Amino acid sequence: MVIASDAEILPVAIAKSTERVRTRFLEFFTTQIRNPNTRRSYVKAASELLSWCDVRGVQSLNTITPINVAGWVEEMTGSHSAPTVKQRLGAVRQLFDWLVTGQAI
Repeated sequence: MVIASDAEILPVAIAKSTERVRTRFLEFFTTQIRNPNTRRSYVKAASELLSWCDVRGVQSLNTITPINVAGWVEEMTGSHSAPTVKQRLGAVRQLFDWLVTGQAI
């Protein structure tokens, strides 16, 4: 994680991105997900994926590939239940859809 400002802590891949990406990332969690429990869960999923990628040297959203996501999912299947893995993958899918449709990536 990298501190983007005094109030925000963002994953490295987001903090290194453009202002548009950072804004769109934060908008996803604040405007699209109304339920606080779902929001917390989705933030956790996105943070876990981006941290997983960061540890493996993938520090830019533009360089995250389906292979990276598949590796993250495969690793999760060893320690999480199938519904948890499915929920986290769904969260990441929705986040990336939001970033793409908003032309942030």
